[in-house]
Amino acid sequence: MSSFFLLAFACCIVAFVHSNANTVDYGAALTKSLLYYEAQRSGKLPPNQRVKWRGDSTLNDGKDAGVDLGGGYYDAGDNVKFGFPMAYTVTMLAWSVVEFGSQLEAKKELANALAAIKWGTDYFIKAHPYPNVLYGQAGDGDSDHACWMRPEDMTTPRTVYRIDEQNPGADLAGETAAAFAASALAFRRTNPKYSAQLILHAKQLFNFAVKHPGQYQNSIPPAGKFYSSSGYEDELLWAALWLERATGEKRYLDFINTSTNSGGTRTEFSWDDKYVGVQLLVAKGILEGRYPGNGNLGQYKNYVEQFICNCIQKGSSNIKASYMGLLWWQPSNNLQYVTSASFIMTTYSSVLAATKNTLRCPTGKFDFLPEYLISEVHLQVNYILGLNPYRMSYMVGFGTKYPKEVHHRGASIVSIKKDSNPVTCQNGFNAWFHRNAPNPNVLDGAIVGGPGQTDEYTDSRDNYQQAEAAIANTAPLVGVLAYFASLKTN
Repeated sequence: MSSFFLLAFACCIVAFVHSNANTVDYGAALTKSLLYYEAQRSGKLPPNQRVKWRGDSTLNDGKDAGVDLGGGYYDAGDNVKFGFPMAYTVTMLAWSVVEFGSQLEAKKELANALAAIKWGTDYFIKAHPYPNVLYGQAGDGDSDHACWMRPEDMTTPRTVYRIDEQNPGADLAGETAAAFAASALAFRRTNPKYSAQLILHAKQLFNFAVKHPGQYQNSIPPAGKFYSSSGYEDELLWAALWLERATGEKRYLDFINTSTNSGGTRTEFSWDDKYVGVQLLVAKGILEGRYPGNGNLGQYKNYVEQFICNCIQKGSSNIKASYMGLLWWQPSNNLQYVTSASFIMTTYSSVLAATKNTLRCPTGKFDFLPEYLISEVHLQVNYILGLNPYRMSYMVGFGTKYPKEVHHRGASIVSIKKDSNPVTCQNGFNAWFHRNAPNPNVLDGAIVGGPGQTDEYTDSRDNYQQAEAAIANTAPLVGVLAYFASLKTN
């Protein structure tokens, strides 16, 4: 295919996306995005559970260690609770409420968003029984991945792992502290007593992380096979920033201002790399006049703007894109980075608009208005929701064409409510995983890994790189969808 034809085709697709943008029901997508977290729940399900094909599961997590670790979220298509990405997920859900709470309330989804957050923070409270102890994983990844079983009747080991003073993990402790502090802000108006409880846990975990540095996979090696952390300095800054916002205490801003590592220009914002989030929140504080814009803090603002410029293809080191314009990072689970970058751009656009500022990029001959950022986010989100060459929505259950064979144990096996006969470890593969048919249960709101760099997608259960969804994928999209849904009604 010639470069001229590709360019012409791409231009046609961009025009198609813009002309059909008003056909996307962002409110419906928002509703489904929060419904997804009910499908990922572990523990005793509440009476108001909306995802009816799920049942109670892993009620004895932590019992062998003398601690109650019921609750929390299964990570992706497996039945393991990984604390590190779960904490990031809760932080992003909380940030969505902090930043776009009024829009969520206007769409009558605020209560569901708070419920999704609380399902996580309630679990983290139980996982943090002492100031310097935090349980960071429940379940064994290797044995879990060797079986294909519903969470309701799985028989794989439910080993629990923790960090403490002798076995530290500043990244895990720091991210969980951030989740507590951000959630405290989210609950400040509706549940001030709970908010105060969350701040106490956040402070304890931040102190633990600062005094006992180290990467958590050195203390919880099984987690390193699936969610290895590249460092802990970003999580310490992330936690300090959310604590400063939640408490107003100067010592947390001093911690950020005196840090010798502000991250530089990052290539991603993810469960592993929080620098862009830190940089954006500092930039927001500067633009709002709460933080000084000189010195170290000013560098944070410069770096997040460079990241955004790279995302909109106006920077000095632009993020790659697919033929049809989807931002591209890697073959496996690429959409997690698209949703997180979309949240960053949407939030910064709101900040710029509120403070009457613009964005200057290295290759731009003029400043970019906040509306330009939003138009770029529209392209990414609309692509995810079906305005792409294959008319495929990569949010499960949204639209008429979406992934039917999602790589997900619970969704791919008949509901225990319909057939209570246990599905054994290997029989799950034989009867359900290798079954060439749509999943019996629709995993509404899940964002799958997504298409390849040439925009291709194979809807097959064994294509885990593209067809598996994860809780970290959908969380950043919640705030973005709330924002877009509110625009639709204005």
